[in-house]
Amino acid sequence: MGTLRGIRRLVRVVAFGLIAAAIATELSKPAPERTWHGKVFDIVPYDFRPPTWRRIRNAYWNPESDRLFNDRVFGVGWAVNLHRAKTLMEEAFRQLMGTKESLSIRMSARSEGGRRD
Repeated sequence: MGTLRGIRRLVRVVAFGLIAAAIATELSKPAPERTWHGKVFDIVPYDFRPPTWRRIRNAYWNPESDRLFNDRVFGVGWAVNLHRAKTLMEEAFRQLMGTKESLSIRMSARSEGGRRD
């Protein structure tokens, strides 16, 4: 249990450090050049602009993108493109089951003649 706390603490320290580095990056620029979005250490994306519905949709549900991870809409880090994740899971399921067509998982009610507990 102590190891889990240590990992959580490390993640919080790293996240705080990345946020501080992103803010410092923007504040080091002259005021007219501040965009409030970019990358920390040319690796980790950040965006402190107010989110828009278009950017939210493009980050979390973008059928036109093959990327699984997109830049986050607000904050530091990445967002998961849920459409791409769904597509990858469907492909993995098809390969596992050996089917060529997509099988959707549906909730169905029991028929009237079925047993009830």
